Amino acid sequence: MIPGVHDLPLFIAAGLLLNITPGADLALIGARSAGHGFRSGAAAALGVGAGCFVHVTAAALGLSALIASSATAFTVLRWLGAAYLVWLGIGLLRGGGAAADASAPSPAMTAWRSFMQGFLTNALNPKVALFFLAFLPQFIDANAPHKGWAFVALGTVFAFNGTIVNVAFAALVAQMRRAVSGPGSIGRWVSRGVGALFVALGVRLAFFEGRGA
Repeated sequence: MIPGVHDLPLFIAAGLLLNITPGADLALIGARSAGHGFRSGAAAALGVGAGCFVHVTAAALGLSALIASSATAFTVLRWLGAAYLVWLGIGLLRGGGAAADASAPSPAMTAWRSFMQGFLTNALNPKVALFFLAFLPQFIDANAPHKGWAFVALGTVFAFNGTIVNVAFAALVAQMRRAVSGPGSIGRWVSRGVGALFVALGVRLAFFEGRGA
């Protein structure tokens, strides 16, 4: 057991259920896997996991609480996240899932791009910051002498399990891609669909979810 943490099995079970809930992270991983195969999808999954550590560190240091309590700071983060989702969505709509050709980036560059997309999609999402602030403290003992380290430990467990789930999802989508004829066409349509979703999510985050802020 982790010092200062209680109900760890319940935390893991709840975290896994949250990991398989559809959202921007899974949509991006699915698009990269459908468009470029498992390596690209797995890189996006690793990027999402790395993005989680940004929120874990910020929450442990108290930065997430500051953002949550400051309307200005939260609005800035919300607009940054919205702008990135719209920018990424437009990129996918313009052919992010196109089949590889002679002028296409190398597999290593494609994987790196997928990693950064996953990282930024997660790290710039203000909902994830609020999630860590609301969810993780429920499993930390009130009398724990080192709450910050307990927070980091729980965040690491969550990110690790989430990465396993996301990599498995990337493998599943890549397998489906290979099983269907014309993977390039499938990848383009999946990427366009995810691109439209990201643009809609970005607009919603920027305008509609800010009305109550």
